[in-house]
Amino acid sequence: MGEIATLLTDPAAWAALISLVVMEIVLGIDNLIFISILTNKLPEAQRARARNIGITLALVMRLLLLATLAWIVGLTMPVFDLGITGPIERGEPQFETAFSWRDLILIAGGLFLVWKATTEIHHTMSPDEDHAAPTAGKVSMNFSAAIVQILILDIVFSIDSILTAVGMTDHLPIMVVAVVTAVIVMLVASGPLSRFINANPTVVMLALGFLLMIGMVLIADGFGIHVPKGYVYAAMAFSAFVEALNLASRKRRAKPGPGEPHASPKTTPR
Repeated sequence: MGEIATLLTDPAAWAALISLVVMEIVLGIDNLIFISILTNKLPEAQRARARNIGITLALVMRLLLLATLAWIVGLTMPVFDLGITGPIERGEPQFETAFSWRDLILIAGGLFLVWKATTEIHHTMSPDEDHAAPTAGKVSMNFSAAIVQILILDIVFSIDSILTAVGMTDHLPIMVVAVVTAVIVMLVASGPLSRFINANPTVVMLALGFLLMIGMVLIADGFGIHVPKGYVYAAMAFSAFVEALNLASRKRRAKPGPGEPHASPKTTPR
């Protein structure tokens, strides 16, 4: 309690908390987009439940990782080295040759995300192929598969989130408050975001492109090629802004002009 009281009166602690909350919310966008796209493939009655389970798992995962900070920090220690130490042609290797458990988890998660985004893009571009599959017993299997896939990505995003928190502050209460706040924001935003993505097919393709890019960034990070997150989220924000302009333009074109007749409901001839 004494540590918490000291932090409450420390302006630096409040600044660290605000910065970490913003960072955790930004990092949670990736997790939330994936959950929204995946749950939209379920029957409408199951979507909210799957979203809530997925986000709750994300919170539980982050809190468990915070409770084992020493183990999390140990994940950054190399577990094996490829042994490439000499120069390659004109210079040193451009990627790390020593891999930690964190690197391996990021690479595996990135590969899974690239595979999932590519598969969803293929299904979006060729929806007729999905109708050939039998529908009997498909709902429960899809729900279970969605939860398993959400759990896999929750692990990857949670490790990245907690390691970011460890790098920004040494105070565990600040980390816990920031993580809980970010997950609450995810929980509140999940419904509107999911409905918006489901109502706009072009946004679905844009979101899948985001997941593809995030997957490649995770793979690059696992190999030691660190892409500044600011560049990634700036590109995502610019793409989202352009898509918002496209949506507004299509909405305006869909409205009848002042001199155009309004569409009248069809009447059935007697």
